[in-house]
Amino acid sequence: MQQLIDADHHNILPSHGEALLFPDFFTTEESDTYFNHLKNDVSWIQAPIIQSGKKRLQPRLTAFSGDEHTECHTRGLTLKAKYWTVPLLNIKTKLEAKFETSFNECLLNYYRDGGDYMGWHRDNAHALGEYPVIVRVSFGATRIFQFRDYKEKVPVVSLELEHGGVLLVKKQTQEFWEQRLPKTTLAAGPRINLTFRLTLKKGFSGHL
Repeated sequence: MQQLIDADHHNILPSHGEALLFPDFFTTEESDTYFNHLKNDVSWIQAPIIQSGKKRLQPRLTAFSGDEHTECHTRGLTLKAKYWTVPLLNIKTKLEAKFETSFNECLLNYYRDGGDYMGWHRDNAHALGEYPVIVRVSFGATRIFQFRDYKEKVPVVSLELEHGGVLLVKKQTQEFWEQRLPKTTLAAGPRINLTFRLTLKKGFSGHL
C-alpha cells in the first residue's frame, strides 16, 4: 500500500519518527544558481562498491564534503571529505540557522536521469548517534522519495522532492524507517541531492 503525501511542515510519518518537508526553502533563483554550481564545479565520481558480494558501479554520481579529517566508509569504499566550497558553506549556514543544529559533513548525489537511483537504506551508523538529525536538499528535477517501515515493509509513504525543497528527518526515523529514491520510467531531468549530517566520531561508516 502506497500513499503520496502532499506535506508542508507536517510530519510525513504515521509513527515512530519525524520527517518534515519544507518546499521552496530556497528561492528559484538561489536553487538555479546552486544547481549550476554543483553540476559544473563539483568533482563527481561514479564509485565502485561491493553489493551482494560483487563489485559494481553505483547507479548515480557522488561526492563528499565536510570538515577536515572527515571520512566516509561504506561497502568497501572510502571517501575523504573535500573542504566546503563557498556555496556549500552558505547552504549549510542557512540550514543550521533554521534547524538550530550543526553539520560537519555533506554527501552529494547526482542523479543524471530517471535511471539513476538510491536503494532502500537507513542512515543509522553508530558515528551519527542514536537519533541523528539529517537534512536533504534537492536541486533540479522533481523526483519521488519514499519511506517504508523497516520491519513490516508497509506502509510505503511517497512524497515529491522539488527544486529548492528541504526534507528534515529526525528522532527515531532511522531506527524504524528505511528510505529510497526509486528509478522512474517517466522523463526525468538531472537532480542533485545534498545530505547534511553530523558525525560524532572521526570517520563515518554508513550508506552512500
